[in-house]
Amino acid sequence: MTNSPRVTRIGTVIVPVSDQERALSFYVETLGFEKRMDAPFAGGRWIEVAPVGAATTIALVEAPEAATPGIVVSLATENADDDHAILVARGVDADAEVIRMGDHVPPMFTFRDPDGNQLRMVQRD
Repeated sequence: MTNSPRVTRIGTVIVPVSDQERALSFYVETLGFEKRMDAPFAGGRWIEVAPVGAATTIALVEAPEAATPGIVVSLATENADDDHAILVARGVDADAEVIRMGDHVPPMFTFRDPDGNQLRMVQRD
């Protein structure tokens, strides 16, 4: 474990949408993005799009009806467990534990900046 989180890049910007098909059509057909992922996720659907060749993706997630619109920035890391421990030790408002949802979903946790904006740390190769 190092003394600082090992963020390697901005992985995904999470954009809540009211209609995933409409959003997918906009990003792919109107903007020319490519669809990188479309898979079941936590009772819903996880869709990622990106400009051709881009490293950072946009996830088009179904917005909960009661939720306030907003984005979540997903940061890529090599080790979610180590980074979680580092941030919690620094007093950062973070999830109590690293989330593990199975083989097809990487370990991750959400934390908040001082203004309450959400950032998600996701372990990616």
